[in-house]
Amino acid sequence: MGGAVSAGEDNDELIDNLKEAQYIRTDLVEQAFRAIDRADYYLEEFKENAYKDLAWKHGNIHLSAPCIYSEVMEALDLQPGLSFLNLGSGTGYLSSMVGLILGPFGVNHGVELHSDVTEYAKQKLDVFIRTSDSFDKFDFCEPSFVTGNCLEIAPDCCQYDRVYCGAGVQKEHEEYMKNLLKVGGILVMPLEEKLTKITRTGPSAWETKKILAVSFAPLVQPCRSESGQPRLVQLPPLAVRSLQDLARLAIRGSIKRAMRQEATRGGGLKSTPMFKRRRLRRRRMETIVFLDKEVFASRISNPSDDTSYEDAEEDRREVAERTLREAKPEPPVNFLRQRVLRLPLPDPLKYYLLYYREK
Repeated sequence: MGGAVSAGEDNDELIDNLKEAQYIRTDLVEQAFRAIDRADYYLEEFKENAYKDLAWKHGNIHLSAPCIYSEVMEALDLQPGLSFLNLGSGTGYLSSMVGLILGPFGVNHGVELHSDVTEYAKQKLDVFIRTSDSFDKFDFCEPSFVTGNCLEIAPDCCQYDRVYCGAGVQKEHEEYMKNLLKVGGILVMPLEEKLTKITRTGPSAWETKKILAVSFAPLVQPCRSESGQPRLVQLPPLAVRSLQDLARLAIRGSIKRAMRQEATRGGGLKSTPMFKRRRLRRRRMETIVFLDKEVFASRISNPSDDTSYEDAEEDRREVAERTLREAKPEPPVNFLRQRVLRLPLPDPLKYYLLYYREK
């Protein structure tokens, strides 16, 4: 699936294209997509394809096309504090974007069939937390991943506000998926070759909406254990944050609010992004005139056709723009980190407030 929008040169240009094609329609979804670079979830040797609107698969590792993730994120109607279950959580790319919206008091769980992919997702999550500037710009709901078949979730598990399944669901498993939802919750899944949104409006009442035609690999059917019993998947427990963790959130939140107030008063915390300008180059038009069967003139000159000056200016601007693009950009300033490091606190407490991040 994919190919609905043009490829981008970088993550921001890919998001611009998704917005222009109306796959991304809300600010929350746009901010989440811009905050996490899709290329970070690719293997190094395949990163040149990261900004194409195409699905990618290597071994058990798989990413859906950006247009599919966009429709899923919009259909889920995510809000801070909700609980989310990702069935077939894969690389953790979608779960991490969802975590940026859910905030620190949400629940973010994922079930992945393949243990090597679960480890890959945990590694990518660790890198994001330690190194991404986006981690300090958002209040993050960290995903928790477990390995197992999502059709074997323990029957006593809790229900969720939002559920997404990243594999084709057979009709006989539709009720199983619905039962994972709380009343008022939203389930998004590929059902009978259609990406489908199901809203639970009551204990036994549902609203169904078909979003778009899709083609997903079907869910893998469970294999019985040697004893003949299903291998039940135990989802992560609903953890209660410690008082120490709540204090960290409160302190970081207070610093962010102070920074926003300073920016509103002209504190200069915001940096202006540089956008690429699409150029239209004028072409010299050649005119061939035939009289009888012989060439009369190879070109008819016109004073208004003389574009040598404009061409020279275009060439000069092109060289200047290329030089600017090739120059190594300054790394972004992490103002939150700067503020925390200036606090009159012991170093161990400062690093705790920074989640022991590397930058």
